Amino acid sequence: MRNAAARSNLLVPEVREVMDIRQASGYLGISPDTLYKYASEGFVPAFKLGNRWRFKRSRLDEWMDRQSDLHANGEVDVRQKKPVKSVL
Repeated sequence: MRNAAARSNLLVPEVREVMDIRQASGYLGISPDTLYKYASEGFVPAFKLGNRWRFKRSRLDEWMDRQSDLHANGEVDVRQKKPVKSVL
């Protein structure tokens, strides 16, 4: 019985609150290289722990909700891949 429970845990990926770039890119469905670029540019919510990017799942969920609302309200040009930061 114990082995069956251990095997079933292997089939269900663990979703953590704080994810590394590989886990977060899988969660978002984009490549790690793209996510690294987005994090470096401040496009997605992320923070550095040492020299490595980390992502809070709850912040990514909130960010995706905001992005979805912007698209649904027609506030984002769908031909544009991502918003361009204004340079002041």
